[in-house]
Amino acid sequence: MAEILLGVSGSIAAYKSADLCSRLVKAGHGVTVVMTAGAKELVGPLTFATLTARPVLSNLWDRDEWARVEHIDVTDRADLIVVAPATANLLGKAAHGIADDMLTTVLLAAGSPILACPAMNPRMWGNPLVRENVERLRATGWRLLEPGEGSVACGHTGQGRMREPAEIHAEVDALLAARRTAGKGPRKRGRK
Repeated sequence: MAEILLGVSGSIAAYKSADLCSRLVKAGHGVTVVMTAGAKELVGPLTFATLTARPVLSNLWDRDEWARVEHIDVTDRADLIVVAPATANLLGKAAHGIADDMLTTVLLAAGSPILACPAMNPRMWGNPLVRENVERLRATGWRLLEPGEGSVACGHTGQGRMREPAEIHAEVDALLAARRTAGKGPRKRGRK
């Protein structure tokens, strides 16, 4: 099975990421979770550590969290990076090469495909600046699973809801199957 990095950024939809994480682990994948500070305000890292039986990465500067250059080491092992939820802030930083925390640094160092699952207010999703960032990321090879329609946490309705964990899991399976078909199976483990 694959080695997956699951990036979780600070959207209320972060609670769905625990379900997604559980599904990926039950499918036999190795999952390492990378959380932003905002995500940690919404869902505790202990939830993900328990689901994955691995430490959660979040602090770029905490030497107790890692022994090597962790943001490089984890990308060397990853077959796929999934960012769910991907906030407007995260997408904007990534689109402009800003790496100021563990997750954005991991994304900038990535050597494997990236699947982003945006979640935000419908007006934010429709904002021309966000749309420009999305297109910029697509042009660099990112895959985006666009948000669904419906009611969001603030009470607005429209396109902005993060896709359901089952839908994201199906997209992960499809991306991994395409990589296998292309002869790009799981990466060799260990340092290069």
